[in-house]
Amino acid sequence: MIPEPYSKIGILDAIRAAASELGEPLSRSRFLAHSGLTEYRILQHFPSWRAALRAAGLEPDNTNIRLEDEQLLRDWGEHVRKRRQIPTRDQYRREGGISASSFATHFGPWSTIPYHFRQFAEGKPEWADVLALLPTAQPPKPSLNTNPLPTRSQPLPASGPRYTRLEARPTYGDPIDFRGLRHEPVNESGVVFLFGIVARELGYYVEVVQAGYPDCEAKRQIAPGKWQRVKIEFEYESRNFRDHGHPPERCDIIVCWRHNWPECPAQLEVVELKNIIQQLAKSDD
Repeated sequence: MIPEPYSKIGILDAIRAAASELGEPLSRSRFLAHSGLTEYRILQHFPSWRAALRAAGLEPDNTNIRLEDEQLLRDWGEHVRKRRQIPTRDQYRREGGISASSFATHFGPWSTIPYHFRQFAEGKPEWADVLALLPTAQPPKPSLNTNPLPTRSQPLPASGPRYTRLEARPTYGDPIDFRGLRHEPVNESGVVFLFGIVARELGYYVEVVQAGYPDCEAKRQIAPGKWQRVKIEFEYESRNFRDHGHPPERCDIIVCWRHNWPECPAQLEVVELKNIIQQLAKSDD
């Protein structure tokens, strides 16, 4: 029996085939471009790309397990040189050679990178053209906030201060700091926005988002060279689909923030974004 391309066995077979054709060590980016698979498909079965490689019987590339400050700043400087301007975090995320979140781990806020680069490049003639493009950056100021918002690695404590809600003020979900989205969604609109951020990474190409039911039509790849149209309904929680009285036979997929409908009809696929972004965030770090 031929394994399904998105099954664990199918992905391992695709990794081995790519390594045979492209050579080793096989990088994640080269594999994704070669196979047409999305990173999410890998993370459905393995905790990381390196774990998937090992499961396929291959050795991961160990040359860049820990990036040094100089490596990061050199790559950023080359990007500035190429663009002739300082990139935004999103621009670097799309075009840079290293994960943009690695800079946050080493240097803090993205806005401080020009200052750190200047400290690194001062007195080095090979970087004179890049330094000329940078502002005279001031040293980063220490935060005056002694109780900063938690990040993904600093979740809110299960117990702690809880305050009375103030009237006529918006409320926010827990902090997540995921690709420009500062807080978890608290309604269906937030789910639509978050899906837009990750849709292509999940393998969806959106055809239309509309006011009527279902909310969205998209296409996704079902086999190499073959795509299929799917109908999507957005909900904050999956059981809202039931509460809104939607007919299941006219929909294929519920995209929600939280899946809390155990009795969901078997023909409906549920895409729970809360779980998905936790997996995708691993590849950002």
